[in-house]
Amino acid sequence: MISIKRKSLGDIVMDVVIYFLLTVLAVLMVIPFIYVIAASFATETEILSRPIFLIPEEPTLDAYKRIFDMEDMGATVIRSLGISIGVTAVGTIINLFFTTTMAYGLSRRDLYGKKVLLNMVLFTMVFNGGMIPTFLVVKALGMYDTYAALILPGAISAYNMLIVRNFFMELPAGLEEAASIDGCTDIGIFVKIALPLSLPCLATFGLFYAVGHWNNYFGALLYLADSTKYPFQLVLRNMVMITQEDTLDGEDLPQETLKMAVIVVGTVPILIVYPFLQKYFAAGVMVGAIKG
Repeated sequence: MISIKRKSLGDIVMDVVIYFLLTVLAVLMVIPFIYVIAASFATETEILSRPIFLIPEEPTLDAYKRIFDMEDMGATVIRSLGISIGVTAVGTIINLFFTTTMAYGLSRRDLYGKKVLLNMVLFTMVFNGGMIPTFLVVKALGMYDTYAALILPGAISAYNMLIVRNFFMELPAGLEEAASIDGCTDIGIFVKIALPLSLPCLATFGLFYAVGHWNNYFGALLYLADSTKYPFQLVLRNMVMITQEDTLDGEDLPQETLKMAVIVVGTVPILIVYPFLQKYFAAGVMVGAIKG
C-alpha cells in the first residue's frame, strides 16, 4: 500500500508564499507588455491623459498606418524586414556553428593545450577591446558598410560556448567509445551523436543568438553607411526620431503611440518563433549548469 506523505504546515505556508511571489512577478512582467500593445492602438490624447490602461477607449490603427505609409517608408520597412530576417538567420547559424565546434573541441579530455585555450576564452569575458578598437578592426578588414560587420564580430559568445562545453562534457563517454569501435571518426561522433543529443541546447542558445541579432540596431548604426542596408530595428528607430523632429516643428503626429507600435512590430516576429522552440527551451535552459 502506497503511503502519501502529508505536507507540514511550514511546507504549505512556504508553497503559498512561493506561488504568491511568482504570481506577482508574472503580473509585473505581463501588464507592461499588455499596456504597450493597448497603447499602440490608442490615440495620442488617451496615452497622455491616462497613466496606464489595458484596453483603449477608442482603438485606432493610426500608428501602424504611419509605419507603413510614411513617404515610401512602407517599402523601406519591408526591405529592412527582409534584411533583418536574413541577418538573423545567417548570423544565428554562424553563431551556433562556431559555438558548438569550439565547445566540443574544448570538451575533449585528450585535447593538447586545452587549459591554455580555455584561459584565453575566459580572458575575453573580462577584458575586451571596446567600441573604437572594434570599429577600427572592422574597417581594416574591409567589413565596413557590409552585413558581415553585423555578424562576424559577434560570431561566438564566450559565455554561451562555456555552457555548451559543459553540456558536451556531460554526455556519456560510452557512446563515443562505442562509436569509435564501430569506426566513426571524431567529426562523425560530433555530427551523429553530440549534435542530435544537444537539440535542446542548440534551440535555447539559437533563440538567444536570434534575439540578439534581431534587436541589434547599434551595430548597424556604427558599421553601415548605406541607408538601403539598414535592418528593421534601425529603420524603426529612425522613424521614431523623424516623428519626434516633426512633432517639435509643430506637426501633429502620434509620437507616443508610434513608439508603442514600433515596440510591438519589432517584438512580434520573435514571439512567432518562440512557440516552435518552447518545448526545447525548458529543457535546454539549464544545460551545463551542474558540471563545470
